[in-house]
Amino acid sequence: MAVTGTPLTARAVMQDAPVIPVIVLHEVQHAVPMARALVAGGIRMLEVTLRTPQALACIEAIAREVSEAVVGAGTVRSSNDAAAAARAGARFAVSPGYTTALGSACREAGLPLLPGVATASEIMAAQAEGFDALKFFPALQSGGSAMLKAWQGPFGDVLFCPTGGIQPGNAAEFLALANVACVGGSWLVPGDALAQGDWERITALARAASQLARG
Repeated sequence: MAVTGTPLTARAVMQDAPVIPVIVLHEVQHAVPMARALVAGGIRMLEVTLRTPQALACIEAIAREVSEAVVGAGTVRSSNDAAAAARAGARFAVSPGYTTALGSACREAGLPLLPGVATASEIMAAQAEGFDALKFFPALQSGGSAMLKAWQGPFGDVLFCPTGGIQPGNAAEFLALANVACVGGSWLVPGDALAQGDWERITALARAASQLARG
């Protein structure tokens, strides 16, 4: 299942499965079994957020030991974040927003970037620098599915991954939209499942997510 041959792109990351898990890890020993559990459920694009001191070590462990997974770094906000993520073995980057410096740093590091946007002006700024696969964040607070529907006209050439407030109960309304390639969500890796080492539960959540229908 590993992505080989052609270079990875942001669109390929978004189109691999209906959900990209947004993962917060506090213990390095959880990284590999969690990644294997997600892959077993059909989810292999894994966004490990840079929100904890252990995040880079977790990315490195997954990149080294779980060849079926494609691990990326989330909450990438600076050039230093991008460089550190690439050194750790990340294959893609996800950011809450976008700056020219970040876009350049990700290109230099060879990391496909899913930049975060919340307004039409931000979409246009990202498009002007070559980005057309974007993270809509925070999705619910920024207008939800109604905003994405409104963007289908002026931004029909853009694909989105709405993230922020997405849960199993509302994922389908986003995935039904033609301009949504996938959604981002933290529900696939609950904190209590990590703490308990309940990898079967994570696999079950991933399997259900991988079977969500897309428009």
